[in-house]
Amino acid sequence: MDVYMQAHEFENRRFKFKTTSERILASREVKSLILSLNEEYKVKNDEKIMDLMKRLTLIKRKIEKRLNKVPKA
Repeated sequence: MDVYMQAHEFENRRFKFKTTSERILASREVKSLILSLNEEYKVKNDEKIMDLMKRLTLIKRKIEKRLNKVPKA
């Protein structure tokens, strides 16, 4: 499966990560997808790739915001 299909599949996935480990795995997966798309963007300079990277970055920020949230004691 190519990077574009993986990115679209990740983008359309439901984001109900119940455990911290699921959030960490999702964050790592989206990070690797963004880096792979970035390599493709460097070669092709296609705006569609940039838009996809921006959408994935927003998803990644939401996941990491949830990860870095400090629990109330």
